[in-house]
Order: sequence, then structure tokens, then C-alpha cells
Amino acid sequence: MNAQPATEPSRTAVGVTVFAAVMLIMIGVLQAIQGLVALVNDTFYVAGQEYIFTFDLTTWGWIHILLGVVVAVAGYFVLQGKVWARTVGVIVASLSALVNFAWLPHYPLWGLAIIALDVFVIWALTVHGRDITRA
Repeated sequence: MNAQPATEPSRTAVGVTVFAAVMLIMIGVLQAIQGLVALVNDTFYVAGQEYIFTFDLTTWGWIHILLGVVVAVAGYFVLQGKVWARTVGVIVASLSALVNFAWLPHYPLWGLAIIALDVFVIWALTVHGRDITRA
């Protein structure tokens, strides 16, 4: 039998995917903290400009807490090398970017930073995600 030797996964690709998984965990934890702040202190965030999504800060708080927990759990399972977690990671990172876009009137710089990290995570999981399962 002529068995093809398995190609060694790229260390750079594995490193990028691990970094993306850690970023997912951090984004999730930070979003949960952001939501907790919105629940505890209604005067911390001040809406500068009205958008179409004008939820109460308590509603925003719960949205951020729930999404943050899901994002962090997805990041944990991406670190474990689960194939389904990469798909879930891309989906929740996309949702996180959308939620933070709607959150821009309340905290613009923070929202833009999280959106940028979400875009990186989506790129890393779609381009290099399969290398972590082979490593």
C-alpha cells in the first residue's frame, strides 16, 4: 500500500488559530463584563447619537452577557480542536460584530475595537482553522 505521508500542519496557521480562539474567549469575557456594567450602572454608558436600534441599557446588558458567554464557550471549544466549534465561532463572531455595530452610539471606540477583533477571528477560523485539528 502506498500511503501518502500526512503533511505537517503549518505552525504559523496553528498559532494564528490558537490566537483566534484565545481572542474569542477574551471577546466573550469582555462582552459579558460590558453587559454587566450596563445592568449595574445605567448612567455609565451615554448614547451620543440615536440609531435605529434603541434598546434600553438593561436589554443591551443582557444581550452582551448572553452573547459573551456563547462567544467564550465557542473559543474554548476551538482550542479543543472541535470542527463544529470553528463554524460556531465564525457565526458568533459575526453576531458579535453586528451587535457591536449597533452598540456604537453607546461606546464607539470599544465597539470598533471588538469589531476589528471579530473580523480577525472570522478570517483566522475560515482560512487556518483546520490546521488546529491536525496539530
